Amino acid sequence: MKKLLLPLLAVALLAGCDKKAEEPTKPAAVSYIDKIKARDKLIVGVFTDKPPFGFVDEAGRYVGFDTDLGRQFAKDLLGDENKVEFVAVEPASRIPFLQSDKVDLILANMTVTPERKEAVDFTNPNLKVAVQALVPNDSAVKSLDDLATRTTIVTTGTTADIWLTKNHPDWKLLKFEKNSESLQALSAGRGDAYAQDNLVLFSWAKQNPGYRVLEQKLGDEAPIAPAVKKGNIELRDWVNAELAKLGEEKFLLKLYDHYVRKELSDDTKPESVIVEGGKWQG
Repeated sequence: MKKLLLPLLAVALLAGCDKKAEEPTKPAAVSYIDKIKARDKLIVGVFTDKPPFGFVDEAGRYVGFDTDLGRQFAKDLLGDENKVEFVAVEPASRIPFLQSDKVDLILANMTVTPERKEAVDFTNPNLKVAVQALVPNDSAVKSLDDLATRTTIVTTGTTADIWLTKNHPDWKLLKFEKNSESLQALSAGRGDAYAQDNLVLFSWAKQNPGYRVLEQKLGDEAPIAPAVKKGNIELRDWVNAELAKLGEEKFLLKLYDHYVRKELSDDTKPESVIVEGGKWQG
């Protein structure tokens, strides 16, 4: 009987091995970085109407602090700064464009907030910002409290929009999809103030005499950072390493000198605007 059982057991074991050999192996997870390399193009969402960070020049070329950073990313990842495709985004479309895989990365002045961190993964910061309000020089508005009974213009999906909606739901907000539309509305007298990232307001006020920025801030100073799709840890970590490397070269300071310095007052310190190497001190 034992002699009969041994061959049967051997046959069963061989059958089990054959069955395991026949089972299909699961394909290895595709590296997102390899996906970008195979495509030979980095796709980046940027603003087109928010100088000096993202705008289109007279020749129709995407330029600005954010776009030049995107080109540097493409150069270091793909060997050529021109291997980047810029996709125009609005404040409210930044997160949906990431979630629907229309872009790999957002470089469009997106302030890090708890709500946004639920929807996307932020890298380490590259800028810092506070939200303030812009009013005409002859306006009777002296502080944020004066806006409680007036109309405040905001751009949909911006930090100013989110903050005011949450903290002052009784205030009257006039919303537009584009930053340029909001500024046009203010200049046309359709609202009493425009609440937005202060870097944008300082730049616009310098180019358009007759406006002033209220000193009081809406909320605390906050970091601005590139963003990737939720769960895309590989690309997030690559950007963090890239920001650290560029920080050693003072690359953001070069972009600041080229695009931002001339937009701000002469006594503005670069470290109050840029976060070199991704090292946020909050």
